[in-house]
Amino acid sequence: MRTVIKNGHVINAWQRSEADVVVSDGRIEAVIERKGGPGVLAGSSDVVIDATDCLVIPGGVDAHVHMQLDTGTTVSSDTFFTGSVAAACGGTTTILDFAEQRAGGNVLASFERRYAEAESQCVVDWGLHQVLGGVDAQSLVDARSLIEREGVSSIKLFMAYPGRLYSDDGQMLRALQMCSETGMMAMVHAENGLAIDVLIEQAIAAGNTAPAFHALTRPAILEAEAVHRAAVLSRVAGGAPLYIVHVSSSDALAEVRAARRNGTNIFAETCPQYLHLSLEKTLGKGWPEGAGYICSTPLRPEHETHHTDLWNGLREDELAVVSTDHCPFCLREQKLMNGESFDRVPNGIGGVEHRLDLIYQGVVSGEISLERWVEVCATAPSRLFGLDTKGVIGVGFDADIVVYDPAASTTISAATHHMNLDYSAYEGFVLQGGVRTVMSRGDVIVDRGVVSASAGRGKYMRRRVPALLR
Repeated sequence: MRTVIKNGHVINAWQRSEADVVVSDGRIEAVIERKGGPGVLAGSSDVVIDATDCLVIPGGVDAHVHMQLDTGTTVSSDTFFTGSVAAACGGTTTILDFAEQRAGGNVLASFERRYAEAESQCVVDWGLHQVLGGVDAQSLVDARSLIEREGVSSIKLFMAYPGRLYSDDGQMLRALQMCSETGMMAMVHAENGLAIDVLIEQAIAAGNTAPAFHALTRPAILEAEAVHRAAVLSRVAGGAPLYIVHVSSSDALAEVRAARRNGTNIFAETCPQYLHLSLEKTLGKGWPEGAGYICSTPLRPEHETHHTDLWNGLREDELAVVSTDHCPFCLREQKLMNGESFDRVPNGIGGVEHRLDLIYQGVVSGEISLERWVEVCATAPSRLFGLDTKGVIGVGFDADIVVYDPAASTTISAATHHMNLDYSAYEGFVLQGGVRTVMSRGDVIVDRGVVSASAGRGKYMRRRVPALLR
């Protein structure tokens, strides 16, 4: 059976065209420009999707999510099933989560556990990065083996959270040397965790426990310092591919920019919360509402230039990707389960359902082009993380396609979202544009808000080490 998507405006990262898209056997068979003519003539047995006045874009790729993440005291509220349903409703057709090895744990065992959790649940395609929380000789051997064994082309390192996930500079260097040798991407949570822990201890001793102190004890300068140090270590390691996750500040972006000028093989992502939310409007609410906005890296002050600079970074390709760092916790049941003190609140914001819409507002306001919107939400994460068949409306690519209506209006609310979350960080936001139809490998899995996908239909994506990173 063929499906024909007719009369839409096809948007790729490098061009837009008036074209019809033909889908067969889960792949894109043809993209045919209309050029004033009728375009594709559908046969009697074809399924026709009319995309008149709509944008036809590649399915989104969210390269940074945390479904059912076990923090040790609680588990993030979205399962792989509920989280992938929410992703699909928001136009994201591929998610990349994490297998997490902590200090003293085994890399291969952590991967196998995480794979088993996701395999039977995901309704969209999925893959895993490998967290190295205990960098030693064996973990590096095992991580290297995952390239061929499981198609894992990326690891994650933490410069924060001493005692759980933290890597010191020596461990960072050894892991980055492995990445330099193999071409694996090193994703890095860049914050000076040792200094932050001192500031947290001092704030608590002084009785400063309100939600805002989560951000105030994680100042932007300590994010920037860690980005600088990671970039230096990448160069010392021989040019290891480096990807800074959740860049939240002008300070950190400036270090990314400087590292690129110095020849560092560095890429960076930001997230919707750092473009749309601020410290004053959220954490300033106090308890209990303020707990819902505690995330790391934290939200930054509105009176500074972070929002403007991050949008500029997206426009100028200093920031390559927008992911969500989706890590939801219900407000009273989980965020406040250990009491009203910022250091006891699980870190994370839910947003996997809203990424395309929130970043489309940058198109509406003139911050970025349509092509750039597609690039940062689909094409760039596909290329950087070795998803060869994703992120493009082109012949031979997976038929992961979103029909997006720019004339629609989307109102975000916990009452209507599909995430397993009892509040929304974006409650009441009224956005221009909205997802109409979502196709995953040729199957329509969402149409006008109705989900028709079953648990386990998502495919595990083996990823290669991209040639551009070698």
